[in-house]
Amino acid sequence: MENAIEVSGLRKSYGDYEAVRGIDFTVRRGEVFGLLGPNGAGKTTTVEILEGYRARGEGDVAVLGFDPEQRPRAMRERVGIVLQSTGIYRHVTVREVLEHFGSLYPAPRAVDEVIGLVGLTGKEDQRARRLSGGQLRRLDLALALVGDPELIFLDEPTTGFDPAARHAAWDTIRSLKALGKTVLLTTHYLDEAQELADRVAIIKDGRIIVEGSPTELGAASGPYRIAYRADNGDGTFVVHETDDPTALLHELTERALASGTRLEGLSVTRPTLEDVYLELTADA
Repeated sequence: MENAIEVSGLRKSYGDYEAVRGIDFTVRRGEVFGLLGPNGAGKTTTVEILEGYRARGEGDVAVLGFDPEQRPRAMRERVGIVLQSTGIYRHVTVREVLEHFGSLYPAPRAVDEVIGLVGLTGKEDQRARRLSGGQLRRLDLALALVGDPELIFLDEPTTGFDPAARHAAWDTIRSLKALGKTVLLTTHYLDEAQELADRVAIIKDGRIIVEGSPTELGAASGPYRIAYRADNGDGTFVVHETDDPTALLHELTERALASGTRLEGLSVTRPTLEDVYLELTADA
């Protein structure tokens, strides 16, 4: 199968409130797909339906070729999940909990390998109650990986991480992609999605409003922005917007060389995924 996840016409209501309003998307095998949106947009409901934790209202959903609502064992053996929040028995060690969960899978990864992969080396015999919040989150990630899944759901995986730990987690996710794993990522960190996702879908009010690669979405949303510090000593910037930065840069640098001035703080940027997200999800 080319696609790990296929969603068509998905709807879900809670009483009179329609949380998901007919969305369609696919996740290709081996890619990192980001599902982004503000709180209440329908992300969590969608992901819980895909994971098999929640029944859908309408539409067709396939996860690794299975209907997740039936929660078949053959699907669960091939899926790893990091939930937004979890609870682990406080008195077990890192190694004990990973050995236990690994024993539930037909072909688990080596526990020491998983511990190293998530950055818990040296904490193998530490009890859960003595782990920091960030270390507990790494243990959540380790539990998702110990079964050596084909498809991994990461729901806000780096919440509570310091910057160094976040970047280490990013390296882990990149290594999963290099191993051919498929990842569905939900995150409120737009730089995380920009850095990791091959494609993203932005969801608002239960509908997908745009989908594409982070680079494509940024390029489609506006012109290049060329900025440099004004030559008046007050630190303000001169800003130009253009669809052809090459010609404008040539003009600006030629003028600066002719006058013997410098274009201090010169930068050329394109709208980022965060710019696109904020524009599309802003309330009217």
